[in-house]
Order: sequence, then structure tokens, then C-alpha cells
Amino acid sequence: MKNITNEVKQKLISKYLVKDSRKIQSKSTDINVLLNRVKLNQKNESRKKIYFSAAASTGLLLFGLIIF
Repeated sequence: MKNITNEVKQKLISKYLVKDSRKIQSKSTDINVLLNRVKLNQKNESRKKIYFSAAASTGLLLFGLIIF
């Protein structure tokens, strides 16, 4: 009975030790990837703004033509 409880305790302890070693490892990122992602996001946002302004001005133009 004691051997079984000792084995279970050792398995539980080993699980926690493995997780701690994973936390110590640091992740590295490439700055160029991050900069490219920022540039793409800026391009997409500017395109969305242009599309929105074009749709709004088209709507105003059509509304003006219908009223007058």
C-alpha cells in the first residue's frame, strides 16, 4: 500500500517539475514579422476608411439626387 502511494506522489511531483521547466524557456519573436504585421494592419485600416468614405459620399449624392 505504501509503495502505491509513493508512486502516485512521485508522478504528481514529476508533472509539476516538467511544467516549471517549460515556463523557464523564453520565446523569441522576429521584429521584422511584427513590423510587417503592423504595416499590413495600417494598410487594411486605410482601405477600410477609404471604402467607408466612398460609400458615405455615394449615399449622400444619391440622397441629394432623390430629394432635388
